Amino acid sequence: MISEELAGKQLVLDFREDEQARGITIDAANVNMVHHLEGADYLINLIDTPGHVDFGGDVTRAMRAVDGAIVLVDAVEGVMPQTETVFRQALKERVKPVLFINKVDRLIRELKLTPEQMQQRFINVIESINKLIFALAPDEFKNSWQVSVQEGSVSFGSAIHNWALSFPYMQKNKITFRDVIDAYMNEKQKELAKKAPLHRVVLNMSIHHHPNPIQAQRYRIPRIWHGDPESEVGKSLLSCDVNGELAFVVTKIIVDKHAGEIAAGRLFSGTIKQGEEIYLNGAKKRVRVQQLNIYKGASRIQIDEAVAGNIIGIVGLRDTFAGETISEHEIEPFEMIKHIFEPVVTKAIEAKRPSDLPKLIEVLRQVNKEDPTINIEINEETGEHLMHGMGELHLEVIENRIRTEKGVEIQTSPPLVVYRETVSKKSPEAEGKTPNKHNIFVFTVEPVPDKVYDAIKKNEIQEARFKKKDQELWNKFISLGFEAKEARDIYQVYKGNMLINNTKGIVQINEVIELIADGFEQVMKAGPLAREPCDKVLVRIADMKLHEDAIHRGPAQVYPAVRDGIREAMAKADTVIFEPLQTLQIDAPEIFLGELSKVIQNKRGQLLDVVSESGMISVKCKMPVAEMFGFTSDLRSATGGRGSHFLVDQGFERLPRELQEKVIKKIRERKGLKLEE
Repeated sequence: MISEELAGKQLVLDFREDEQARGITIDAANVNMVHHLEGADYLINLIDTPGHVDFGGDVTRAMRAVDGAIVLVDAVEGVMPQTETVFRQALKERVKPVLFINKVDRLIRELKLTPEQMQQRFINVIESINKLIFALAPDEFKNSWQVSVQEGSVSFGSAIHNWALSFPYMQKNKITFRDVIDAYMNEKQKELAKKAPLHRVVLNMSIHHHPNPIQAQRYRIPRIWHGDPESEVGKSLLSCDVNGELAFVVTKIIVDKHAGEIAAGRLFSGTIKQGEEIYLNGAKKRVRVQQLNIYKGASRIQIDEAVAGNIIGIVGLRDTFAGETISEHEIEPFEMIKHIFEPVVTKAIEAKRPSDLPKLIEVLRQVNKEDPTINIEINEETGEHLMHGMGELHLEVIENRIRTEKGVEIQTSPPLVVYRETVSKKSPEAEGKTPNKHNIFVFTVEPVPDKVYDAIKKNEIQEARFKKKDQELWNKFISLGFEAKEARDIYQVYKGNMLINNTKGIVQINEVIELIADGFEQVMKAGPLAREPCDKVLVRIADMKLHEDAIHRGPAQVYPAVRDGIREAMAKADTVIFEPLQTLQIDAPEIFLGELSKVIQNKRGQLLDVVSESGMISVKCKMPVAEMFGFTSDLRSATGGRGSHFLVDQGFERLPRELQEKVIKKIRERKGLKLEE
């Protein structure tokens, strides 16, 4: 697809200007290509995903579309925290990994290692990777998915010099480590690249060790689709049947100036044709396919039809989103794509010229579609628009794109932090009366038990309103410590919070329960202290008195009563603010340990662990996100530019008591809320 001369330099899949300028991948890019091996042609659908943690959302979404992953590890740096994150994303979706160890040229040129030392370095990397697979893979794949040099599921090489080797390739073509070292000693890298071309070794490894769609869907579909396996759709999905029912999942949306919205994704079953009418299960509407494309990096090639097992682009799907399920008629949708980390950094954004405001709102909606990990809050009343992202770099990239690609001049606030509100203890009963005084709702609140909360966060319990009887779900709640009777009363799980209906014998409850759930969601989105999102709050409907006439208990009556009742109960349950914290790994030379601990302490951070190895230290620490703005430059000055940091994990912890009032006041002022309410 590209000339040999330019391979390793051309950035075919990093084709956007900002990616080339920064030298990093920002967007996942697709390419469909044919590879010839042992007399047969194989069609490979490849997605190139970003490595930077701020753009991890693209990795999560790409994992839904693929069956295998080539995991890249730097031969010098070894396994990084981000490698672990990517493994977690891949193995959760049952995507089979193989390993490529890159930058082997640095071991020879910079570290001047002997073949034996290089081999030891590779063994260490492979052991670390296999430990990760054993820890994170589903039980049935813990052993069978281990990577191995002998079997050929590990290869190593240098992407910039265009060569790679795997054990089967070395045996077949009589190449040894000594040949590689000699090639570098005599500056004959080009000859090495001709003898052992990188693309051939890596794609051969992929064909031998990655499953084809028919094999993969047998074990992937039960994990990502929860419909009936015996139904027509279920059978088509499990066998990847090109003649079966249509099922397509959108994994990425690109807004093209000329074509409009293009929905890229994986066709899991059936055949899709240009011009046919299809059904969007989330948007609940029928649309016509205007055009079908396959990808070649920046360019799209139009095709008339596509069959199951491929990654394609569909033009003409308005009102769609990443994670949407598309079919011929209504089917059970695929499980929602759940991102590992939540957005924790926020900026307020506004148009420089008031006349650009309608355009900005349109652009922000597009941005939200193109990158669902960017969370957009549009407040049409105050004109304040909030953009939540994964980190400072993430928001900076999006801001630049709004200015350069979308052509809207904007100004943004300094970064803000989004906190969480939660309760510390069980509250006494609190009641909310409807404005007409005809209905009363009684609530209590308490923290969600830790076991249950962990299961929600790990996606073992899906977030939904549980309207139908589901024995399997009840059993899951019972195993987490709920009593059998109580498990049946759980009505909703929403963003880490729960709603339980403990009322008995109320005749008209079915007419108001949906409205109560709406009111519950409204409070969980904006808690009582500072209108920040709530987390880990369990709300119980203890009792209610309803007017017999339906006209007196409509949404305008129920919503305010439910909101007031829940907020009052939360006020009695000692509501506190939790702040986002990130666990970081900082790597730097040993002499800078003192400076590093100063920087960490000054930012309210805590040192968790220090590992020292041959003059370098690896420091693990926990840092409040609120203190981390400008952290990169502080780290550079503390380590003379030789320190680097990576995100390991992220979570929320209680804000120190002495800061609670100050932070609440600050947020309320920013949001224009009364300081005392």
